Amino acid sequence: MFIGRTEYLDDLCSLWKKRAPSFVACRGRRRIGKSTLFREFAKRTAQDYIEIEGLPPSKFMDNQQQLDGFMEALASQTGMPCGKVDNWYAAFHWLDRAIDDRKRTVVLLDEISWMGSFDKNFPGRLRSAWETFFHRHEKLILVICGSASAWIKENILDNTGFAGRLSRDYVLTELPLSDCIRFWGKAAERIETREILDVLSVTGGVPRYLEEVDPGLSADENIRRLCFLEEGVLYKDFDAMFAEVFGGDTVERRRILECLTDGPRSAVEVAEQLKIENNGHLSAQLRSLEEAGLLSSDVGKNPATGKDARISKYRMRDNYVRFYLRYIAPHQTEIKVGSFRFSSVSMLPGWNAILGLQFENLVVNNLPALVPLLGIGSGVILSAAPYRNMRKAADGGTRGLQIDLLIQTARTAYVVEIKRKRYIDESVENEVEHKVRLLPLRKGVSARPVLVYDGELDPVVLGNGYFDAVIPARRLLGL
Repeated sequence: MFIGRTEYLDDLCSLWKKRAPSFVACRGRRRIGKSTLFREFAKRTAQDYIEIEGLPPSKFMDNQQQLDGFMEALASQTGMPCGKVDNWYAAFHWLDRAIDDRKRTVVLLDEISWMGSFDKNFPGRLRSAWETFFHRHEKLILVICGSASAWIKENILDNTGFAGRLSRDYVLTELPLSDCIRFWGKAAERIETREILDVLSVTGGVPRYLEEVDPGLSADENIRRLCFLEEGVLYKDFDAMFAEVFGGDTVERRRILECLTDGPRSAVEVAEQLKIENNGHLSAQLRSLEEAGLLSSDVGKNPATGKDARISKYRMRDNYVRFYLRYIAPHQTEIKVGSFRFSSVSMLPGWNAILGLQFENLVVNNLPALVPLLGIGSGVILSAAPYRNMRKAADGGTRGLQIDLLIQTARTAYVVEIKRKRYIDESVENEVEHKVRLLPLRKGVSARPVLVYDGELDPVVLGNGYFDAVIPARRLLGL
């Protein structure tokens, strides 16, 4: 079953209308469905499909093994002899010979960074092959795809040799909530919203993870099986995913992610927390994590001036990675000895608090579903990001203002409070009003409080009319 991505499929279909070949790049985190998208597109619209994936990193991998793997995959899919080549230009020449000009053909070169990482001349060979071979095939769509987005950006997208040659550059993110709900099928109509949201708060909208959800089980049991059993997909996936994307250079990047599990931080704050220098190396590490889809750099606008914030904050974007580092990794010893085989995860200390933070991140990641419910109308959104203005206090702690999501237009600042509680009473109004009073706003800008919630809402909150918009999470799911 293929779910969602209709806008990408429609856009890809438009490429067939050209009377020229198309060169397409696609980036995104592992398990996000990049390869699946192009397989589905080819199944629906193409007559020929060739998919060749780079070989995964290993201690003894080298360029010749990558070339051999390429030729073996090409031979197995086309019936061509498995020739022996010693350079990528020759390998691409063999691929060119397999393309039939009479047929619509999609060629997917998957995990391109694995394929080309052992040969510094790989980008140049690919560009030459496009100019010499591939651009002659009018009915060809050539796709390069990968999870190491920073490699693709540096070696292909920012390479002047490819300037003007790419027809599309897709960055696949998680599925929107309205598509995620379809993994529950008809059961979604009878399952409590919290059950669905708790699973999504852990998995995010990653298709590969959602495929493992059993709609017949409770959220607690699904999470327990996926995360807290040694054979669980989400128990095992972090290390594999991280190694596949970053190779052996994972220790420092993991420390950066762990630093950001508590909330957004600037590069300066990350450096201070980790006791390292705030230099170009740290910037490159942060950028690579952002390119991989794990972090988001939220610049935002300064509400007091309307100008770009002076310092950007890095936020853990990926719900699964955040949950893994906060809650799965610290319990690895118990998981390995089977302590969770007959346990309920809801009994874990701080369980509701951690799911509350996960839910908050889930809502922020699904901003396109939230905005239409705010009544913004034709107003242009200038900024939408969590807002954090903290300072050290005399007692050694921190004081300041944290807003779950601050959405700014030219005339309005929407102060969005995101709550996941069993029961939400009118104390939430005082909590948000305190934030509104502390928020520095320039003249002529109104503050509008908004509540996005999952749980039972006290009718008094609706009756008081304090919030300009009250949005149950069920509406974000499209139910």
